[in-house]
Amino acid sequence: MIIFLIILAAIVLGIYFFMRSAPFGAIPAGERLNRIQLSPNYREKQFQNLNHTPQLAEGASFAKVTREFFFGKKERNKPARPLPSNKTDLMALQPDENVLVWMGHSSYYMQIDGKKMLVDPVFSGAASPISFTTRSFPGADIYTTDEIPALDFLFLTHDHWDHLDYDTVKKLQHKTNLIITGLGTAQHLQRWGFDMAKVIEKDWDQPADLGDGFSVTALPARHFSGRTFKRNTSLWASFALRTPQHHIYIGGDSGYDTHFKTIGNTHGPFDLAILECGQYNAYWKYIHMMPEETVQAAIDLDAKQLMPVHWAKFALSLHAWDEPINRVYKAARDNNMPLHTPMIGGKMYIDAPQPSYTKWWEGLE
Repeated sequence: MIIFLIILAAIVLGIYFFMRSAPFGAIPAGERLNRIQLSPNYREKQFQNLNHTPQLAEGASFAKVTREFFFGKKERNKPARPLPSNKTDLMALQPDENVLVWMGHSSYYMQIDGKKMLVDPVFSGAASPISFTTRSFPGADIYTTDEIPALDFLFLTHDHWDHLDYDTVKKLQHKTNLIITGLGTAQHLQRWGFDMAKVIEKDWDQPADLGDGFSVTALPARHFSGRTFKRNTSLWASFALRTPQHHIYIGGDSGYDTHFKTIGNTHGPFDLAILECGQYNAYWKYIHMMPEETVQAAIDLDAKQLMPVHWAKFALSLHAWDEPINRVYKAARDNNMPLHTPMIGGKMYIDAPQPSYTKWWEGLE
């Protein structure tokens, strides 16, 4: 019994110190916490969604979801073969090229009107604090931080591990001019040694002038945050990005709700909406959209074009790996929504985008 207790104590202490290590970041404190507590979106000691948002849907339980996730039958939740790619040399892009390059899941690079920017980069090969779990699909990780040019803007929509990767952002630290994120997320960056003068953190509906004709407004999403068991100490957000010639909606993660229509009415139209379409399940339908809702959200936003992300890199749900894109593809065609489905690493031209209906993922079952 004594040996068992010693082993148990050692395990508990190991977990405790592991979760206090740098990659887990920090919980807001001091002046940042004071600012958070004044937010209209912060109540009962945590950030809240605009409408009631349970973590699990009616009839679901944590035990049931855990059992099915770890022990249920998962058909084709990972591709049988390495994903193909069409790698763009980002360093060789011409200054006048306005392009978007998708890097799998929710990571993408944009060069627009002379500015270079990156959204939610995860290049470490895992969407987890434990590197051998939640590994990226073979072929999905084709970029390293060394291949990323000096960045004018780095957008971080929220602090989940599949969007805010410690190893990646640390390696990008000294080549990033400005970071834009939701209120509270900068506490992680502060712990990691970032210069807070280079970080803009905003509450929902707060704008920021980025200079040279660029501006951004942090907007609502329907999701949650947290890198440990403590949730919602920082704000999850979407962003409306205005450039001298373009208007882009950076969606982040979100369940479907009325905020899309409100944003469309107040900030639309958008030239392009970049929205999540994967890692959904009926059990957690309030915090991740179903693919058909992704298309409806683009319609609500008054978007001229849709690019679906949050798929083709990690298996974070129970559906087949290509089910999200097949469903959003059909819904987009049914609703006459121009759709972009670029291969990982391929250029999507923003000035004169041509909707892509090539199913590059077919045959990779």
